Amino acid sequence: MSRYALGIDIGTTSVKALLISQEGQIVYEANAPHDLHSEKIGWAEENAEQWWANTVLVVRKILSEVPEAASRIASIGVSGMVPAIVMLDRQGLPLRRSIQQNDARATDEIEFLKSRLDQQQLYELTGGFTNQQHVLPRLLWVKANEPEIWRKTETVLGSYDYITYLLTDQLSIEVNWAVESGLYDIRQGVWLSDQLTGFGIQPSIFPQVHASSEIVGQISLSASQITGLPPGIPVIAGSADHVASTLAAGIVEEGDLLIKFGGAGDILYCTNQIVTTPELFFDYHVVPDRYLLNGCMAASGSLVKWFIKDILREYSDEIFQELDAAAMQVKPGSDGLIILPYFLGEKTPIFDPQARGVMFGLTLTHGRGHIFRAILEAVIYGFRHHIEVLDSLGYRPKKIYATNGGAKSKFWCQIAADVLKTDIRSFPSHPGSALGVAFVAGKTAGLFTDWNEIHQFLNDYRDFTPIPSHSDVYDKSYQIYRDLYPQLQPSFAAVQQLY
Repeated sequence: MSRYALGIDIGTTSVKALLISQEGQIVYEANAPHDLHSEKIGWAEENAEQWWANTVLVVRKILSEVPEAASRIASIGVSGMVPAIVMLDRQGLPLRRSIQQNDARATDEIEFLKSRLDQQQLYELTGGFTNQQHVLPRLLWVKANEPEIWRKTETVLGSYDYITYLLTDQLSIEVNWAVESGLYDIRQGVWLSDQLTGFGIQPSIFPQVHASSEIVGQISLSASQITGLPPGIPVIAGSADHVASTLAAGIVEEGDLLIKFGGAGDILYCTNQIVTTPELFFDYHVVPDRYLLNGCMAASGSLVKWFIKDILREYSDEIFQELDAAAMQVKPGSDGLIILPYFLGEKTPIFDPQARGVMFGLTLTHGRGHIFRAILEAVIYGFRHHIEVLDSLGYRPKKIYATNGGAKSKFWCQIAADVLKTDIRSFPSHPGSALGVAFVAGKTAGLFTDWNEIHQFLNDYRDFTPIPSHSDVYDKSYQIYRDLYPQLQPSFAAVQQLY
């Protein structure tokens, strides 16, 4: 009798559950949407209780559609956004909405911490400098602005840790939430207690840290009554969503690289050792003794959406086909039109929130096909910039995989192969993080014996080979792209002073 593993992903816009079999099949998947709340400029919050309601909804949907699943699920894992913050009282109830990882309210606290903390020492311990993703600035904001909430706060969890807690009645934190928090020594595996207590925060506010595949509890009687899952099913610590998604793309060996064409652009490179650089982020892989150097471009697919929806005002399936056709008539390099994709500032590798989008070389001969192609090229130029950072560390990708929305576009993937001058394998129907965390749960339960077995779920793919004549043109265009930012950086800062 086939056994199953269940993966649940707490995403920005929905909860997704995926049921997989030990034979390498996706048995069933279900989704339930929820909202992002942004009541003030820079705020990003979500209702953690809605995550749980949606989790119950998608689990019950799977159990109703696949009745035999209830007796065959061997293990469960949850993935989610990092490092979202869920603050619980003594009874384990949320005290407020979550404060999401992309929330930008704690600007004063960030500047305060930069002045108080030795940033070089912080980098050596955590692999990063104080930034808006870190947990400490946001906790200090709550402490200063919501003292009643802070007084009642007993525990702080991440998004997927919170759902894992409701499934098992056990408090835990998965290691990559700790890593992304900016409060965790990535080599010693301990919280930075002195820093926490120095700002009036007790380390005990965070539960014990666990590796992704470690079993932290079992489906409790109360969770069983609500979800329909039988009590006693093992639940693992889970995974950060981008790390689970990396596994789900087959990234398991050193030299494997993933480029994700989402709303933002993610780049994740697998290594066999802990290595950090100020230009990239760092994470533990869910695969033991593997680590990830990763980058995040603030805008990727969101540029395409902006151009089509806000500029052309023609958002439809047909317009994508029309723009692809128009862009295909344009030569590589877009006839000298080069775009800097910093429309939301930029995270890695330049870490410049003041950077701005630029259309350079625009003439009256350029049409919307040129602009569309230049946008696609700009995103890949950004990926190439990250690969050059990796190359400077002595790492050269051996295999490059592509996922998320842009991976559905043959045209965009061919541009990627041409600009990066290497073969690209894209997964146009990639199921994402829920598959990754389901596989980790299955591996823990013995459904799979080797991490490379993830590839049996990845049968829908396309391969792209670089066209040398295109690559030659892109080499020249890319160099102009790289030259533009340092030349314009002072002007970006000046523009910021205008408003």
